[in-house]
Amino acid sequence: MPDYDFRAPRLFVDEDFKSGQALQAGAEQANYLGNVLRLADGARVLIFNGRDGEWAARLVRHGKRNLQLVPEECLRPQTAPADLHYLFAPLKHARLDYMVQKAVEMGAGLLQPVMTQHCQAPRINTDRMRANAVEAAEQCGILSVPDCRDMVRLPALIENWDKQRCLIFCDERAEVADLGTLLRPLAGRPQALLIGPEGGFSSEERERLSALPYVTRIPLGPRILRADTAAVAALAVLQSMAGDWRS
Repeated sequence: MPDYDFRAPRLFVDEDFKSGQALQAGAEQANYLGNVLRLADGARVLIFNGRDGEWAARLVRHGKRNLQLVPEECLRPQTAPADLHYLFAPLKHARLDYMVQKAVEMGAGLLQPVMTQHCQAPRINTDRMRANAVEAAEQCGILSVPDCRDMVRLPALIENWDKQRCLIFCDERAEVADLGTLLRPLAGRPQALLIGPEGGFSSEERERLSALPYVTRIPLGPRILRADTAAVAALAVLQSMAGDWRS
């Protein structure tokens, strides 16, 4: 990783950046910068918008609630967003928040909730999911916030699948195998990772997924993992074997 400033506050600001052109901080951002961090006028803040790279900005205070950010210098040029799609059966709020944040940290560029037959949390708040994705991107130096999609049913997902993108299907009933042998041939190809619900995939879902030519079925070891744990484990294995962790 290149030299990076981990001390300055970092915010996602969804506006275009131009050197010297002040940007109005939103109410939550103004409260965070002014009241939580208690930054003084002229303080350095890092900002990004997913389009213009990362900038060093100067904080300008006009009272307690009126704060502006003035972009001064582009520190890192914009890079292409991550192309790894993370597909998951939704979980209850606290564990879903954790899973979304960790998926973003691990390099997911798209978050897609998938309704399966054994889902225990059939609803999802897309705005909350995006807020967690933004927070993770802010804290980890990521230049693009992942695309956060609305829920889709598994049959509809399969029906509209881009056949050029390989789908890695994490199946708790798959036999333990050498993951390197399964995953290394997928390096360099568009990838998506699918994690099932706490109740596992149904026999019908497992059979349908396993029959698809673009699907690679993998186990996650000899133990049953919680869905949020499986997310981190599977993303780490995929990134190290066929993703951007490879040397």
